[in-house]
Amino acid sequence: MQETTISISILGAGAWGESLASLAAANGHGVKIWSRRGSETLASVVEDAEIIVSAISMKGVREVATQIQPLTLPPATIFVTATKGLEPDTINTPSQIWQSIFPDNPIVVLSGPNLSQEIQQSLPAATAVASRVVTAAETVQLAFSSPRFRVYTNPDPIGVELGGTLKNVIAIASGVCDGLQLGTNAKAALVTRGLTEMVRIGNFWGAKTETFYGLSGLGDLLATCNSPLSRNYQVGYQLASGKTLTATLANLPGTAEGVNTCQVLVQLAKQQNIVIPITEQVHRLLQGEVTPRQALDELMLRDIKPEYH
Repeated sequence: MQETTISISILGAGAWGESLASLAAANGHGVKIWSRRGSETLASVVEDAEIIVSAISMKGVREVATQIQPLTLPPATIFVTATKGLEPDTINTPSQIWQSIFPDNPIVVLSGPNLSQEIQQSLPAATAVASRVVTAAETVQLAFSSPRFRVYTNPDPIGVELGGTLKNVIAIASGVCDGLQLGTNAKAALVTRGLTEMVRIGNFWGAKTETFYGLSGLGDLLATCNSPLSRNYQVGYQLASGKTLTATLANLPGTAEGVNTCQVLVQLAKQQNIVIPITEQVHRLLQGEVTPRQALDELMLRDIKPEYH
């Protein structure tokens, strides 16, 4: 129980939003949740909020942020983004969208190996909160920290955010790997080389390499690549089992952000000459250009080279 009660508004009543709401409520904070299907208006939910947490899917971020913009919010209100994805048209991250619409408010990114179902079962977990405003990150850290949810601060918001976003594509590949029953050696190689791709893309954006070896990078990557609870992992697994992408997505509880992220990354990589072979094969698989087995063969038959260059 925290000594100071904070008023927290959670935007999005999906599994992730509900998990964050329960963590804050367990610490004795005043929590309101907004959902598109709920009876409360967005204005009434965010009114007087000291922390506004966005846990909505990527496609709704700009729309919701724009709806909040005309409301009178104090400059001290902290926006926390817990969305993992990239905006297709602008290639903006969620925090970049929030910051562009609320230039005077502190923005905090919350991301880590946080499978919602496990958090709802009160299993132990850890996460990272990152911001250019150190005091804002520390406020969010205090609000959500508990004996079952350990929160670390981090000074690299773009790195923390990209870790959670980029690993979703590798999780699709990981699901394919398990669906084809390729074994532990193949999976370890895939995840390790996937992390290399994440670092390459992150460095282009100005993220720090070491951030990708922390909770929001490697931590989230390991959790998502090894759990059937991950929607992105399930996409890959089902494709490897012979199901179509349309049928797989129709049966998923929620959004697999990696599908859209993959498309955006391939577009970016072409423009900037970033080498991301795993992501490219996942993209070809999602587009129906190759089978899971053909995608694997393409990766294994690439030119041999040094590990680091």
